[in-house]
Amino acid sequence: MSDKAVNSGSPCAVPGHFGEWLQGRFGPDGPLALITIPCPLLQARVVARGAGDKLAFSSEQLDAFCAGLGLATTDVPALARDMPLGAGAGASTATLVALARSLGFSGPAQTLAHACLQIEGATDPLMFDHPDRLLWASRRALVLRHMPPPPACEIIGGYWGPASPTLPEDEDFPDISDLIQAWPAAARSGQPAQTADLATSSANRTTAHRGPGDAMPDLARDLGALGHIRAHTGSARGLIFPPDAIPSAARAALREAGLHGVFQFRTETA
Repeated sequence: MSDKAVNSGSPCAVPGHFGEWLQGRFGPDGPLALITIPCPLLQARVVARGAGDKLAFSSEQLDAFCAGLGLATTDVPALARDMPLGAGAGASTATLVALARSLGFSGPAQTLAHACLQIEGATDPLMFDHPDRLLWASRRALVLRHMPPPPACEIIGGYWGPASPTLPEDEDFPDISDLIQAWPAAARSGQPAQTADLATSSANRTTAHRGPGDAMPDLARDLGALGHIRAHTGSARGLIFPPDAIPSAARAALREAGLHGVFQFRTETA
């Protein structure tokens, strides 16, 4: 695992994520922990002037972020995102990481993580290489454990209902200690069905504990998916399939069930 921030080159493009394989409390009184699902198709990136999105941060926040990294803010670039805010796809973290890199930051990923935390209050591990190999404490910007890479699979999904931004003070999640302990063996098995089972259990626990209910269990059953995933805060929802096994009817079925912005991608491999 590299301890340097990954540089995506110029123009700067930082991949987001699409929900989490796991998220919940690491013990009844433990930290909120997650294993993210990187998504190469969702990015925050530098674009031409006038073509950018609203950054969703105040000028004071951006000044503080850059000051904490020793960066000048005299020429903040225009940035665009492929993912909506509040979807559980890493829009805010990816934006901050893209901003830092575009202004010349090339220091340790952990330094960048702490700077993001100061602005967001809860941050995704998108500044690290292979973020799905980390058990990540999002409210602490801390790597709790290094994990083996999960087996490759394909996910088709979209957004269910309205945006639901993460509240940093919200740690009302179920205990997933058993799922965390089972994850390394499932990942090393090379069988996507095993990691899909754990991801589905995590999604179901969060839905039962926090809501909202959604169509994903029924869609998974009807389409023969290995399981389903969700943004544990946010509107992202998806179905898990082996590589090259998404049925042709899946896209229409998700749209008919009420998901919007439907797309598919292959997860990161070893």
